[in-house]
Amino acid sequence: MQVSVAATGGLERSITVDVPEERILGAVEERLKSMSRTSQVQGFRPGKAPMRIIKQRFGAQVRSEVVEKLVNSSFYEAITQESLKPVGQPLIDPLREAVGAGLSYTATFEVLPEIELKPVTDLHIEQPTCEITEADVDAMIEKLRRQRPDFRQVARAAATGDRVNFDYQAVVDDEGQEDLKGEDIAVTLGDDRYLPGLEQGLQGATAGQSLELRLTFPEDFDSIRLSGQAVTMQIRVNHVEEAVLPELNDEFFTNFGVSEGGEPAFRQEVRRHMDTQITAALRNRVRDSVMQALHDAHDIEVPNTLVRAEAQRMLALMTGDMETRGLSEEDAARLADSQDLQAMARRQVALQLLTAELIRANNLQAKPEKIREHIEARAQAYQDPSALINRYYNDKERFAQMEALALEDELIDWVAEHSKVKKLSLSFDELVNKGQNPT
Repeated sequence: MQVSVAATGGLERSITVDVPEERILGAVEERLKSMSRTSQVQGFRPGKAPMRIIKQRFGAQVRSEVVEKLVNSSFYEAITQESLKPVGQPLIDPLREAVGAGLSYTATFEVLPEIELKPVTDLHIEQPTCEITEADVDAMIEKLRRQRPDFRQVARAAATGDRVNFDYQAVVDDEGQEDLKGEDIAVTLGDDRYLPGLEQGLQGATAGQSLELRLTFPEDFDSIRLSGQAVTMQIRVNHVEEAVLPELNDEFFTNFGVSEGGEPAFRQEVRRHMDTQITAALRNRVRDSVMQALHDAHDIEVPNTLVRAEAQRMLALMTGDMETRGLSEEDAARLADSQDLQAMARRQVALQLLTAELIRANNLQAKPEKIREHIEARAQAYQDPSALINRYYNDKERFAQMEALALEDELIDWVAEHSKVKKLSLSFDELVNKGQNPT
């Protein structure tokens, strides 16, 4: 078998394989002999038909099957011989085969890049620390109170913190939009979670008032059809409500699972949840810092095949989350071709290849106790944690997912241990809310 390889640009390779006729004939002959022992041919007892008849009856079919198998087997022989690491399925074109002339074909594919690892000791990462103060607990309790307000109607103009109930009709290019109208819509002023300018336009509104607001959908709006689009909102205010925060009493504490012990027990439970948030946030910050440092230190050419696959995976997650918000097929198609999505996919693939090489080069392995931690963390959200734990240990695919997470933990810890670490002291708000005091 003759093999020749050509680099056709970037990570793409073209490999030409010539399989001699003798190899095809040998495989065909062997297959026909095997068939002759069991074949039923009219006029002969089973397995007694002459080889001449077997060849006449089945020769062409067997040769076709042999050639198909030889394309697959010879391709893998060729890439092994040439020490190539293909990505995805090869494109076979053209296939040339004829009796007496052997088999010849060209396969085009991308290969994995050769990664030259930079010294981890040269990396600079940040490792934050955080301590919860009593003021942090007070702020969290106040946040919990704001999340569970009672609202009562008031006969005054709306102000920040009030809830405005209204009906609306959106007008674009002087035409009312059937899919952009609603009744009994409630917006809390100060949340900053709505169309830019809407809350500001509702400031000072009173029950029964009609408003006309000129607004613009943001460029990153879910619907690409509406992103950056100017719209006129015709609004009829139904009523204004002010928020009344709940008292810190046993009824309020019970809503958070604290049935006894009063405010001291409630504060302890709040602190426990905050500790959990800190642990996760600290881990994520270190992970992000390590991944960014690794990415910045390595310039890796990545296969477009893997980038396309990763972009499709990301798109599936994004569109699945956005279906309830009316993402159209056209929006999804535009999102798939967006430069931002392609850049995110390319970065993710580069990190996947890089971390895999780091794990291999340093013989890192997932620790059983770390796998157990990830499984138990998932199980805590279920009524019967032990049942879910057993399910993970008895399901190879689920267990592999937890093993992958534990292996990533091992990698993050290893990089952090060997790199240049800058300690960073953060408040709870800076760490968990990134300095944005949420209401």
